[in-house]
Amino acid sequence: MRGLQEEHAGVRIAHQRKLAGLTQRGMAARMPYSYSLLRQVEEGRKNASPDLVSAVARVLRIDVTALTGQPYVTELQQDKLATLIRPIRESLDLYDLVDDDGPAPRTTAELAADVDELCRLVRATQLSKASHALPPLIAEVTAAVHRAPTTALWQTLGSAYRTAHDIATKLGFYDLATIALDRLGWAAERGSDPLLAAVRQYMRALAYFREGEHTIGLRLIDTAHHAAAQADPEARGTLAVRGQLHLGAGVIAARAHDCDGVASHLREAASYAERTGEAGRVHWLSFGPANVAAHEVSAQVEMRRYGKALEKSKDVRLPHGWAMSRRAHFYVDRARAEMETGRSEAALGSLMTARKLAPQQTRYHPGARETINGLVAQRRRTPDSLDNMAAWLGL
Repeated sequence: MRGLQEEHAGVRIAHQRKLAGLTQRGMAARMPYSYSLLRQVEEGRKNASPDLVSAVARVLRIDVTALTGQPYVTELQQDKLATLIRPIRESLDLYDLVDDDGPAPRTTAELAADVDELCRLVRATQLSKASHALPPLIAEVTAAVHRAPTTALWQTLGSAYRTAHDIATKLGFYDLATIALDRLGWAAERGSDPLLAAVRQYMRALAYFREGEHTIGLRLIDTAHHAAAQADPEARGTLAVRGQLHLGAGVIAARAHDCDGVASHLREAASYAERTGEAGRVHWLSFGPANVAAHEVSAQVEMRRYGKALEKSKDVRLPHGWAMSRRAHFYVDRARAEMETGRSEAALGSLMTARKLAPQQTRYHPGARETINGLVAQRRRTPDSLDNMAAWLGL
C-alpha cells in the first residue's frame, strides 16, 4: 500500500494538531472523543469518521478539506476531470455580464430540456459528460435571461447553477460549490421560485453539516421551510421538498447525537413520503419512502449505532430507476457500518458495489476512502481485491 501512511486522515489530523501546538490529550479534552480514540485514529488503527473529522476541524478552526485531503487532485488528473473545473468556475463568474454580440439563444423549452438532462446525468453519476456540457450551457442560458428575462429562464438558470454545485461537491471543490449556491440564490430570487430557494437553503445546510456546524445547519433548514411555505402547500413538489428538508434535518440531528430530533424528523419525512410516493424527478431530490429508509440508515451510522444501521439496511428496498448517485451513497453508508462491526468482507463488497454503480462518485467520496483505510488497518494481510480497491482510490 504505497503512500497509505501519507494519505489517511489521521496523519493529517496529527499534522494540523501539531501546527496548532496541541497535544493529543489537549485536543481530546476539547472534543466529545477520548484520548485513546484520537491516538488510534492518528496512528491509522481506527477509522476517522466524518463526525470526528468535523469535530477536529472545529477545534482547530480549519476547513474539513484540510483533513480529508480534498480535492483529490492526482485522481482528478487521472480521470481528466481537473481541467473541467476552471471552465465551470468561469461560467459562474459571467452571471452579471450581458452578451449582446452572441448568436440568438434557443427557445426556453430547449434550454430547459438541456439543463434538465444535465441534472439527470449528475444523478446517473456521469460527471465527466455533465462537466463538459455545463459551462457553455450556463453561458447560453445567462445570455438568454439577460436578453429576455422571464420566470422560466431564471428558473432554468437556477437549475444549471444547482448542477454546478452538485458537480463541485462530488469532486470536492467546496469553495466552488459555495459560489454556485450564491448564484442559485440570485437566480431563484429573480425567478420568484420559493421551492428552488428552499432547495438552495437545504444545500447550504448540508455544507454546514459537513463542517460539523449543526446549529447553523438546522437554522438553514428552518429558513428553507419558510421559503417552501410560499409555494402551493398541496402540490407534490412542495410536499417532496418539505419532506427532503426533514431528511436533511434528521441527518444533521444525528451528527449532533440528538436521538429525539432524528426520530421526529424521520417521522415527518415519512408522512410526506406517504403522500408523494417515489418522487425522484421533483427537483431531482430522490424523495420518497426509499429515501426515508436510506436516510434512517445514514442517521444510525452518524450516531455510531452501526449494528442498528445494518439492521435497518435490510429493510431498504431501492426502487427500479432510483438515481445511481443515491444508490451508491447507500452502499457507502452500509460499508462503513459493516467495517465498524468487523464485517470486513461485507464492507469491501458494499464498496465494490458502490464503485460499480457510480465509479467517479465513489472514487471522490471521503467516506469510501476512509472506510478502505479502516479495512486496511484492520487486516494484517490484505486480499488482492482490497489492495486493488485502495490503489484505485489512490491510497
